[in-house]
Amino acid sequence: MSTENHGVGKPEEPVGGPGPAEPGTGPSGSPPAGGPRQGEHPQAGPPPAPHPPVPPSQPPAAQPPAAQPSAAGSPAAGAPAPPPQAAAPPAAPPAPHAYAPALPVPAPGGHDPGAPPPAEPWAAFPPPPPPKKRRSPLLAGVVAATIVAGGIGGGVGYLVADDDGSGSSTVSRETDGDTAARPPESVAGIAEAALPSVVTIEAGTEMEGSSGTGFVYDEEGHIMTNNHVVASAADGGTLTATFSDGASYEAEVVGRAEGYDVAVLRLTGLEGRELDPLPMGDSDQVAVGDGTIAIGAPFGLSGTVTTGIISAKDRPVASSDGQGASASYMNALQTDASINPGNSGGPLLNAEGAVIGVNSAIRGTPGGSGEVGSIGLGFAIPINQATAVATDLIETGEPVYPIIGASVEPPTGEVEGARIVSEGPEAVTPNGPADRAGLQPGDVITQFGDTLIDSSPTLISQIWTYQPGDSVEVTYVRDNQEQTTTVVLGERVGDQ
Repeated sequence: MSTENHGVGKPEEPVGGPGPAEPGTGPSGSPPAGGPRQGEHPQAGPPPAPHPPVPPSQPPAAQPPAAQPSAAGSPAAGAPAPPPQAAAPPAAPPAPHAYAPALPVPAPGGHDPGAPPPAEPWAAFPPPPPPKKRRSPLLAGVVAATIVAGGIGGGVGYLVADDDGSGSSTVSRETDGDTAARPPESVAGIAEAALPSVVTIEAGTEMEGSSGTGFVYDEEGHIMTNNHVVASAADGGTLTATFSDGASYEAEVVGRAEGYDVAVLRLTGLEGRELDPLPMGDSDQVAVGDGTIAIGAPFGLSGTVTTGIISAKDRPVASSDGQGASASYMNALQTDASINPGNSGGPLLNAEGAVIGVNSAIRGTPGGSGEVGSIGLGFAIPINQATAVATDLIETGEPVYPIIGASVEPPTGEVEGARIVSEGPEAVTPNGPADRAGLQPGDVITQFGDTLIDSSPTLISQIWTYQPGDSVEVTYVRDNQEQTTTVVLGERVGDQ
């Protein structure tokens, strides 16, 4: 699930179907038979509806977690639901939208690895009354996760009994003069240094919006965040970023990568303000058990700091941003630091205070419905991948995706993996990477590089950890015989 705040409805069962393992690259530009190609946004099945915003007059009662879908359809190669029911006090300000429930998603239909597979109708959220705003959450697939963006105007809401109704959730950073100084390497010291570089983002239009988190990427005013946090403002909406001192600035989108779920904004009107970019860490050097610190605005509570550890690495997660049949994939860092709706796009720091990931999704409780909250399974985009994507977005405004040039689907036999669809002229792109490597329709890819492949989403999330032009050894099964070959990855530019 995404970490944006949204209203929640009960998700529908995912719809499977073959699709490309990467973005379509055929001459006609249409997706390969059997489904969209890797790197492409499949059109099969309606995407999960964004979480509806909480009515301004009364907060929604948290419902039991629902089975999760994360906004991704049957991916070609790579995907994570909600907390126990709790009634919210009446007559309180609206709280940010919560994530949609997440469920483990069966291997999606065929897709071209490297391209987003068709999104499944995992969660159909009933639209709120016209006067109210909806939040657009992301849902996850392989580890069925829900994105965690929040609702515009989120803020303290019913979580604070003495809320004055002002709608402001900015936390004062002034401290008592008697407060003892904390060592710079302590959690308190790291939080004090990082908070001034973290912003709460509000995005949307009159009828739709979302809120989340972002952080200062460089001194030129660029802010890194999740695509699903800003998607609602992509076509003529408004974007504002608020710092911990309460100063707000308008922002514009520099570039968005739906597949990677990364976006870069540029703040305007910064004359006289000096920005302090957060230091970047090395996500390749992260080990299970390392300490983590997450900073964001869960449920609109800006400046919230939580801690935990890296509980797993290389966790395939797929999601959709609720803005059409687009899906995103990540080979995520998993953490037990508390992450909730509104944390999307915020930094995940290591014990030295360097950014090692971008918080993006959470796993909710299977089989439930209603609002989703942290159960100790949060997922972050590794910062090494996020910075590579950000560089492309800043330089060209468009993302670049590695592709293999084949459409994949769940296997039909006993062999686990990602099966290249057996029908259709574009199952394997003529003279594409897979074709040149000798792969054929019906082959089941079981290993990509050093990673065992158990589903189409897993294949896509793995392909996207590489760069176009990289050579990767691929193991596959044909006629019950295991074989290997080397694929030189191609590329697709842009999300369309």
